[in-house]
Amino acid sequence: MQIRQPRLAEMVAEALRERIVSGDLKDGAMLPRQEDLLQEFRVSRPSLREALRILEAEGLITVHRGNRGGATVHVPRAANAAYSVGLVLQSRGVQMIDVREALKSIEPVCAGLCAQRPDRLEAVLPHLTELHEATLAALDDPLEFTVTSRRFHEALVESCGNETIKLVIGALESLWTSREEAWARSADESGGFPDAKRRLSGTKAHARILKYIEEGDVDRVQRQARLHLDASLLYALDEGSVDTAAATEALRGN
Repeated sequence: MQIRQPRLAEMVAEALRERIVSGDLKDGAMLPRQEDLLQEFRVSRPSLREALRILEAEGLITVHRGNRGGATVHVPRAANAAYSVGLVLQSRGVQMIDVREALKSIEPVCAGLCAQRPDRLEAVLPHLTELHEATLAALDDPLEFTVTSRRFHEALVESCGNETIKLVIGALESLWTSREEAWARSADESGGFPDAKRRLSGTKAHARILKYIEEGDVDRVQRQARLHLDASLLYALDEGSVDTAAATEALRGN
């Protein structure tokens, strides 16, 4: 069987992609002029244009047409991963309840990893404590309370110390956050937002999570995170089955 050789455009795109992800081409920098790229890669202008289209479709460059010309480099971002994950879930007809169950299973693991970190007093607790205090200050503002509370959960993942988990589970956190913030706006307008007593209960759970992280108590922080998520992730789906389309659309362009 004859093995298909990569097209020239794909080879050029691969070479430029490597320079972007390796940092040789910095975020916000301009790609070399097309004339320089044509000379370097010795390909036709149509092949180069196709290579640039590939990179633009991947979100790695923005091609400027007209008088400006050129192409601006964009390093890969977690927000792009979240949007891509959302599109895949949407294409499979996955409901947000599925995302909720994934977070309920994995976010407690992240909390446990935070508690395991030997540098948790410096690298984990200050940021989480700041977010916790901001959540307490926002108790009387349902929308701000939702935003700061979700940031606390996102920070648990971001602080776990494992880059792969931060990227993959962070994408799900972003997807859920977009859904929960949309729900909070609707619930606030309709008067269906959880009352102050329930909001305060959530902040007490955050305080216990902070305590167990500080103590390095992996088992208790995981158990507390699981109990808290069982209660706190119910509200955003109180309208019934919700698909991932709207949550994914909210991430577009972040």
